[in-house]
Amino acid sequence: MSNKEAFQQELDARHDKYERLVKLSRDITVESKRTIFLLHRITSAPDMEEILTESEIKLDGVRQKILQVAQELSGEDMHQFHRAITTGLQEYVEAVSFQHFIKTRSLISMDEINKQLIFTTEDNGKENKTSCSDAQDKQFGTWRLKITPVDYLLGVADLTGELMRMCINSVGNGDIDTPFEVSQFLRHVYDGFSFIGNTGPYEVSKKLYTLKQSLAKVENACYALKVRGSEIPKHMLADVFSVKTEMIDQEEGIS
Repeated sequence: MSNKEAFQQELDARHDKYERLVKLSRDITVESKRTIFLLHRITSAPDMEEILTESEIKLDGVRQKILQVAQELSGEDMHQFHRAITTGLQEYVEAVSFQHFIKTRSLISMDEINKQLIFTTEDNGKENKTSCSDAQDKQFGTWRLKITPVDYLLGVADLTGELMRMCINSVGNGDIDTPFEVSQFLRHVYDGFSFIGNTGPYEVSKKLYTLKQSLAKVENACYALKVRGSEIPKHMLADVFSVKTEMIDQEEGIS
């Protein structure tokens, strides 16, 4: 085989791997979105624990897909394939951090997320047919995938939009405590992003504007609830929230 043919084969193999990773990333994105939709039901569901348990099962399924990504990237430079998987990883961060916030009212750290993405042979399951490399003993194989700081920050930035929706749903069900908890949390997240400012990657600074909008909407709605909440029937509180956020949109010229 000539050097040219060998090089062509290597290029084809890398292209095929890239395409497999894109497909896995798409699957991770879809399943993570489904988990987020499920978690939004928590504001109106009588049994919160049942939904959290179901969401954990769904996230375990997502992690099985991430295991396949980790196996594909075994022995490779992840940064060469990062563009193929970043969308799925951001969506996974968003889903995991949303679930964590609902449970603890706090932000999950990047280290905590990465600890959940260390897999052993036992995690491989019977359905996963991905072959092990010679360097990885089939009996004691370990795979890991690390979320990059950029994936983490972009996932957390997207989380703020879900929390704003959670506020609207909560208020619609007469829960006026959640908006104030979310408002305080968003303020901390916004302050953290402000420290990064323009020194971080372009995508992160771009998300800062959206994050600021989410925070402004929630804070203004909380102000309306604080001032007028006691005089408004519970079933009409969500309307006040929506009107208030629409007014902010119009003022900012984005509606």
